[in-house]
Amino acid sequence: MSVPSSDSPDSPDSPDASGSSGSSDAPGSAGAPGSSGPPASSAAATSVLVPYAGYLRVYEPLAAFPEPERSHWARYVRRPGPELPDAQDELRRSLAALVPVPPVPVPVQESAEAFVTTVDGTVLVCPWRTRLRGWLALAELEGGTLPAPVLDAMLPPVVRAQLTADYERWRTRNPDARPWIRDAAWRVPLRWFVLFADEEREYVPRGGGSGSGTGTAPGAGRPGSGAAPVLRYRTPMAQARRRLARALKALRESIEEGPMTEGLVEVGRWLEEFHPRALVELDYGGLVHAVGAEVLAADHSAADVAEGIEALRAGDGDAAMAAYERFAERWRAVRDLQFAN
Repeated sequence: MSVPSSDSPDSPDSPDASGSSGSSDAPGSAGAPGSSGPPASSAAATSVLVPYAGYLRVYEPLAAFPEPERSHWARYVRRPGPELPDAQDELRRSLAALVPVPPVPVPVQESAEAFVTTVDGTVLVCPWRTRLRGWLALAELEGGTLPAPVLDAMLPPVVRAQLTADYERWRTRNPDARPWIRDAAWRVPLRWFVLFADEEREYVPRGGGSGSGTGTAPGAGRPGSGAAPVLRYRTPMAQARRRLARALKALRESIEEGPMTEGLVEVGRWLEEFHPRALVELDYGGLVHAVGAEVLAADHSAADVAEGIEALRAGDGDAAMAAYERFAERWRAVRDLQFAN
């Protein structure tokens, strides 16, 4: 569906991403976005906030993209006019596509939009790939996220069957497609925090603007007195991979193989598909609207996860459990809000 899919160990890791159903099958063309995507200025400018999900994103340098996609992104980052769209713009467009009857949960063409940031003078791009993520979200919904009657009311079986057939045909032509963005509703998975250190944490309270001045920070909101708060982490790809490898080693030496190790392996495979000089970002996104400022300011989840892993490496099971319980209690309180009246 247009609303991005949630992160799951079952989501495909393999990757490249692609254009419309009429995109070329020639090598290198699968990653090119459709040319008919709406410009950033076409998104409805509204104060309505669309919660509540966190995001894991990868930004790659222009050199990582094959032609003609590289040229598209080079033009995209230089274009004049309104500032580039943020995460709220993307979600509003997705929700707008669900209003028609029947709904349009997966766009007809791939998005030509991206999030952009600049690090040490290098422009980095994170394509939205809304169409691909929509198909992945649909597969997850059919896997049991919603009760069947609710799913049938939202998306009639005939609509889902057509979308599935479209995806299967597209996947045959683009077997290596992958998203640059993963999301999780009402939580940030523990395995995401493994990639980051507490010193990479950036918290900007409400009204603080984008905080970093490094481009279109998607979770930052528009500058001004009413700008949304931001809580995010950013790290180089090489550092993220090293941390994940160390954490996986510590877990395998301390506990049996299970969901935690499987989740880390799955995230690691996804990261391996990207350029070694990419940037990895964990963004609390709409989750910042679900909890208060004091909770956000006190949230050091990456530090809790790192402390737990170090305790496992040192053989201190009690300290590891204490760190995990702090993390679990914090996120249990957030997940409980999903069912609040």
